[in-house]
Amino acid sequence: MKKLLMGVLLLAAFAGTSATAQDRDDGGWRARKHDVRNDYRDRRADWRDIRRDQHSIAQDRAELRRDYAVGNYAAARRERAEIRAKQRDLRHDYRDVRRDNRDIYRDQHAWGWR
Repeated sequence: MKKLLMGVLLLAAFAGTSATAQDRDDGGWRARKHDVRNDYRDRRADWRDIRRDQHSIAQDRAELRRDYAVGNYAAARRERAEIRAKQRDLRHDYRDVRRDNRDIYRDQHAWGWR
């Protein structure tokens, strides 16, 4: 009985201390400013990736046209798969840019986190 009572008391003590813990934003405006800076940097990197992917897709399309012209259909199938993968990556990059834009807007207006 004593062990059970001590276990319950310890459990209540641990539950009470963890319930009073708070997740505070002690950084204030400096942390938000730094977060906005990181969002801008991330967005620039995403646009750089988008330009690279677009250029790569254009090259793959030229290779696809060349493969069709010479009748190399196996290589054309591989090129189509590469183009699809790069277009999928391009969609992810565009989505990431939209997310960064939303984060920048929210951080500038101090509307909290996501």
